[in-house]
Amino acid sequence: MRPAFYANRFDGRAVTVTGAAQGIGLAVATRLADEGASVVLVDRAELVHDVAKVLREKGAEAHSITADLEQFTDAQDAIDEARAQHGRIDVLINNVGGTIWAKPYEHYTPEQIAAEVQRSLFPTLWTCRAALPHLIAQRSGTIVNVSSVATRGVNRVPYAAAKGGVNALTASLALEAAQYGIRVVATAPGGTEAPARRVPRGPDTESEQEKAWYQQIVDQTVDSSLLRRYGTLDEQAAAILFLASDEASYITGSVLPVAGGDLG
Repeated sequence: MRPAFYANRFDGRAVTVTGAAQGIGLAVATRLADEGASVVLVDRAELVHDVAKVLREKGAEAHSITADLEQFTDAQDAIDEARAQHGRIDVLINNVGGTIWAKPYEHYTPEQIAAEVQRSLFPTLWTCRAALPHLIAQRSGTIVNVSSVATRGVNRVPYAAAKGGVNALTASLALEAAQYGIRVVATAPGGTEAPARRVPRGPDTESEQEKAWYQQIVDQTVDSSLLRRYGTLDEQAAAILFLASDEASYITGSVLPVAGGDLG
């Protein structure tokens, strides 16, 4: 069942969500639209335009942008376009990232290690950097980064390192930005049930060995959760929207685990 939420918490707010074409990002963007936000959806997949169209058909104000946020120039252009839509960015939700390969560290190539960090750390670094001057100028704003409890997890060391970087970015940027009235926070999702991805994470079909390695991730994720289950997209979105809202106005620099008791 979908958790109850407060209607209209985001009335009049301009919110940008990255990685909004599917998964957690899609759930967050949809929920924000339900709560009155004007939403800008950013994703590298053209699918994001279909998502925005559906939201508009439901009566929401939604704009979509395609961008490769692993590149700073794309991130800067996307943030500038998002700001131009409403003249401000009240909330930035950084959701881009995700494991590309799942295997013990000794089996990663140097190129794969670099690609994992590029995917799960740099989009958040770049969008924070691109948005910060706008937020400083308006002397307000909230950044919610989506990290992971997989900073302590098997078969994805490069991804864990990248998400550890997101945690450090959150804490350090919160220190710098507080003087301008800007909050910087993060959630750390655990395993989350979601529909099959319409855009695959990796370039190749999984081998039987890779499927077995991924099953080890699933087993460890469930074992580490006190609730012994995966979470839902709505449970992840609820935590993100709470941190993005005025209800969390005295919270900054914190990373909230949303993983059934697994603290990562």
